[in-house]
Amino acid sequence: MSHDLDRLRVEYLDRDRRFAGQDIYTLFNPTNLFIVQQRQRAVLALLRREGFYPLAGLRILEVGCGTGGVLREFLSFGADPQCLHGVDLLDWRVAAAKILSPHFPLISADAQHLPYHDGFLDLVLQYTVFTSILDDDVKCSIAREICRVLKPNGLILWYDYWLNPTNPQTHGIRPAEIRRLFPRCQFEFHRITLAPPVTRRLIWASWLLCYVLEQLRIFNTHYLVAIRPQNEG
Repeated sequence: MSHDLDRLRVEYLDRDRRFAGQDIYTLFNPTNLFIVQQRQRAVLALLRREGFYPLAGLRILEVGCGTGGVLREFLSFGADPQCLHGVDLLDWRVAAAKILSPHFPLISADAQHLPYHDGFLDLVLQYTVFTSILDDDVKCSIAREICRVLKPNGLILWYDYWLNPTNPQTHGIRPAEIRRLFPRCQFEFHRITLAPPVTRRLIWASWLLCYVLEQLRIFNTHYLVAIRPQNEG
């Protein structure tokens, strides 16, 4: 298990080096702007359907929070800063997140051992974390921990891709594996996010065309999933 975590540390250090100074993941990049805005629309609609609106007062955790970008999105959605918890394996990313978001309770920790008591959280987020983990035992351990710290009426919000053939450091996850990782849960699946290579080619010509293609779903690479534990008894 520790071997896969060591691999992740090395991979993300190299990733930060490779993309340093580039705007590929900033909102100044039209491709990323389209992807982020479309994802936010889908997330907000899902949260409303699931009854997680408003977000004020809810305890929210992002597993694999990085530098806190997603948590800041949830701050803009109306969550309280002191309720926006983040955990990340990489201490240098947590340090950067604390500078950018000093009021968020952020911790550098292994998500297999979350530092929260049972049933502490209303909402747990995971955005493209599980596909970066190649060890199945590690994935299962993290999934169990997420369920442990979630309230019985809480919600897990999953956003991750099912296919990424260009990156050997990741493994796409399809619905059957999500169901296996979270047994005895209820699921609502949505296939979203137009494939980034397609978006990069078309966004300069037509934002509307990208929107229409995403609605068709055949070129979409990610699943947005609402996961709810089934209350027994």
